[in-house]
Amino acid sequence: MLLFAVHVRPLGYVPLVLGVALGLWVDRRLGRDLALIAISQAIISTISLKADLSDAGIARFAVVLSLAVLVPWAVSRWVYRDDAVKFPVRTGRRWTRPMWIYLAAVVAIGYLVLPFYFLGSGAYLNWPPLDGGNDIARLFVGVNAVGLWDELFFICVVFTLLVRHFPVWQANLLQAAVFVSFLWELGYREWGPLLTIPFALVQGWLFSRVKSLSYVVTVHLLFDAVVFAVLVHGHHPELFDIFVTAPAAGASP
Repeated sequence: MLLFAVHVRPLGYVPLVLGVALGLWVDRRLGRDLALIAISQAIISTISLKADLSDAGIARFAVVLSLAVLVPWAVSRWVYRDDAVKFPVRTGRRWTRPMWIYLAAVVAIGYLVLPFYFLGSGAYLNWPPLDGGNDIARLFVGVNAVGLWDELFFICVVFTLLVRHFPVWQANLLQAAVFVSFLWELGYREWGPLLTIPFALVQGWLFSRVKSLSYVVTVHLLFDAVVFAVLVHGHHPELFDIFVTAPAAGASP
């Protein structure tokens, strides 16, 4: 939270290092797993997380966020040799009826809630202006790529490593703190945490139940599809004019 949401740097690295050291003192395995999370956070902190649709911005996000997932996976696999960081895509389990119903509910909830957040608070202005179809296409790719990465990192790395040492509810609260801090810097500000905190907690709880990366990614990308539509509508009210909400804050009359 100090590195991202509060953005206290370089002092924010001090509790990060001390936390790993304390983990090593309490239990060597705990310290090693915390080190993987800390390394990833340090990698992410090398760039600004403010939404950027330029070629350079997209390249920075692609390289740094990829490393934040690949480095702990590689260290876990080839240095620790415990294969703790996994990406369970094909679990062999069929999705149940409640799981399919929840997917529809996610879209409905997003449709009802997200316009009031992004447009009513003006949070959509935290994303760059969309000058034409090229920027809209870049936004679509970016929103979906970051949504996929969220689950790869916060669930398959952070939550998975923490749940090895803590009860599910504690590990979930801890991963949610990291998740929400990242999203705050990305642009989910104003009263955004009232949305992102429950979403992060539900995603962690879901993964603990279904053990399926495919499912939590599907949930996230369906939600992000609505996010994309609302962001485009905020900048270009004539597009995706399907939402029932107040006029966008900061929009031209």
